[in-house]
Amino acid sequence: MSTNQATDTSQEVTAPNTRPMTRREFLLLIGGLGVGIVAAEQIWRWFMAINDPLAQAEHGPVEGPYWAMAIDLQACIGCERCVHACQATNDTAEGHLWNVLLQDDTTFSKPVFITRPCMHCEHAPCVDVCPVQATYHREDGLVAMDYDRCIGCRYCMVACPYGVRVFNWEDNTAENPSAPTWGEPEIPRRPRGVVEKCTFCAHRLDSAAERGLTPGIDRAATPACCNVCPTEARVFGDLKDPNSPVSKALEGRQVVVLRSELGTNPRVFYLLPTEEA
Repeated sequence: MSTNQATDTSQEVTAPNTRPMTRREFLLLIGGLGVGIVAAEQIWRWFMAINDPLAQAEHGPVEGPYWAMAIDLQACIGCERCVHACQATNDTAEGHLWNVLLQDDTTFSKPVFITRPCMHCEHAPCVDVCPVQATYHREDGLVAMDYDRCIGCRYCMVACPYGVRVFNWEDNTAENPSAPTWGEPEIPRRPRGVVEKCTFCAHRLDSAAERGLTPGIDRAATPACCNVCPTEARVFGDLKDPNSPVSKALEGRQVVVLRSELGTNPRVFYLLPTEEA
């Protein structure tokens, strides 16, 4: 991806996928502001104490990194660069968005843009309902797809409370509308008849260690949507590392997770606008 193309804020960007979101939709999505804030803070405190013996006694040891993403609703300007970079990097079909942008005009003092990737839930309903284990948790906890196993039943789409999955009704043979302007495809296209979704650019994470790279710090090991953001509204990293970008982003901010009342424990955290915004 060209750095100039990705960060030049004067470049024209179309926004065909943005739509207004009502206050009711927003509150339903986050499960109520008060509940969301409390739930997210409780989850975050557990993450920060995850190496504590008492925490391990209660929850069990967690091996390896705990990949997570933070999205700052105050910093996001709705430019859709993250949408386009995701589509280019993951070579998705036009309209098959792994990262969706919504707009809320009524909840806060100014319009707020909410981007919605896969939440990579700790307790993922999509994993529970898959009859062939095509949707599963990787060893690092991310929710992944085995396209060879997928039978196209779409149970996972129905079970997902966030609407982040798409189904390939046809073979994708068209040109990628976001490439090469917003990046080059890095993974093979998925076949007809399978469900697909955001992976947190897992192919970059998988090669990070052998290349000596740190996800969230080194661009080549960080999700494309985070790299391309001109306002650094999206950050990524290991939540078990207090010095990672995602851990630092959560410090001192009110945080919500979407649909917190469901107990899915998402790995995507939304930082609420401050009162001064």
